[in-house]
Amino acid sequence: MKVLVQKFGGSSVARAEDRRLVVRHILKAREGGYRVVVVVSAMGRRGAPYATDTLLDLVAGQDISPRDKDLLLSCGEIIATVVLAGALREAGVPVVCLTGAQAGIITDDNFGDARIIRVEPRRIRQELERDQVVVVAGFQGVTESGEITTLGRGGSDTTAAALGVALEAEAVEIFTDVDGLKTADPRIVSEARTLETVTYNELCQLAYEGAKVIHPRAVEIAREKNIPLKIRSTFSDGPGTLVVPWQPGATGITISRDRIITGITNVAGLTQLRVKLDGEREAREVFSTLAEANISVDFINLFPEEAIFTVNNGVAERAVSLLQKKGFKVHARPGCAKVAAVGAGMRGVPGVMASIVNALTQENITILQSADSYTSIWCLVEEENMEKAVRALHRQFKLSA
Repeated sequence: MKVLVQKFGGSSVARAEDRRLVVRHILKAREGGYRVVVVVSAMGRRGAPYATDTLLDLVAGQDISPRDKDLLLSCGEIIATVVLAGALREAGVPVVCLTGAQAGIITDDNFGDARIIRVEPRRIRQELERDQVVVVAGFQGVTESGEITTLGRGGSDTTAAALGVALEAEAVEIFTDVDGLKTADPRIVSEARTLETVTYNELCQLAYEGAKVIHPRAVEIAREKNIPLKIRSTFSDGPGTLVVPWQPGATGITISRDRIITGITNVAGLTQLRVKLDGEREAREVFSTLAEANISVDFINLFPEEAIFTVNNGVAERAVSLLQKKGFKVHARPGCAKVAAVGAGMRGVPGVMASIVNALTQENITILQSADSYTSIWCLVEEENMEKAVRALHRQFKLSA
C-alpha cells in the first residue's frame, strides 16, 4: 500500500475556492495510486471565525488553565477536518475525519507545547485499507490518561511528519501559500529564488533561524527515518522544494558542493543581554535562573567575565529583573535582530565569515555578536538594519543566480 501524507495550512483551507484546489491535489495523488492521509490546520488567520488566534482572543484576560486552553484550541483543527471532508464528499471522494486522539497521536502532558511520544496508526491503516481518504486534525494529540493536548505553533507540520514515519509513507508533502523554500524572505528580497533541493540539516537550520514554511521539529522527525519531504504551493502544480539527506545517491538526487550558502534567514524582536560574571558558578546560576523561569535564551557567547545572549523582547524585562534580584549586573540592548547564512556546503570552506563581514561593513551595519555551527553563521544586528543585512548577504553569495 503506497501511502502519501499531505498537510495543508490554514490559508489553504480557509475559503471554498481554496478548498477546491486542495481537493484537486488529493485527487491527483489518488490517481497516482496513493492512499492519502491529509493533515489540516485551523482555517484562516486572526479574525477568521475558527483561526487559532481568534480562539485565543475569546479567552484573552481570563484565568484559563493550560489544559482548558488546549481543549479550546483543538477545536479549530477539528472544524477544518469536517469542512474539508464535506468538500471531498462533494467531489465523490470517500473520506473519514479523525481527531489527533482518534488518529493515535500520543503525547506527553506539556499542555500548549506537547511532544509526540508515539503514534498508534491502527485506525488510520484500517480506513486506508477501505480506500478512504483520512483527514486528521493537526496540531493535537492525547496523553496516556486521555487529556487533549496541542503541539505548539506549527504543530500540524509535526503531526504530518510523525504520521509519515508511523505509516512508512513514500513522502510527506507540506502545502503552503508559497511555491517552495526560498533563498530569503521574498517580502525582503524580491529576487529570492525557489530552491529545488535542500538537505534535512539545511532545512532544520533555516526553519530554526526564521524560515516560516515548515516547523523544525517536523524536519527532525522526518530525518530520523529519511522520509522525503516536499514543500509545495497549494495554488500551483509546481514541484516545489524537495528535502533530501546529504548522501549522494540515497534518493537519486545529489546536491552540488559548489553551493556554499543555501539561504539567508532573519529573526526580529530580540534583546541582547550582557551579564557580568565572576567565575563558572555565576554562569551556571545565570542560566539556571532563566531556565527555572521558563525563559529561553539563544545566541550564547560565554566568557570568564561575561555572558552575552539574547532573549525575545516579550520576556526581556522579566529576565533582567530576575537576574538583578540575584545580584547580577545586567545591560540590556533591545531592538536587535538575528540574520543567518545557512548552507551545508560551508563546512571546511575558508573565507565565509570574511565574506559576511565584508558584505555587512560595506553597508555600514555593525555586527553586535556572532556565532556559528557547521551549517550556519549568525550575526546579531540592530533591528533597523535587519532587512538591509538580509539583502546584502543575499547579494554577497549570489543567491539569485
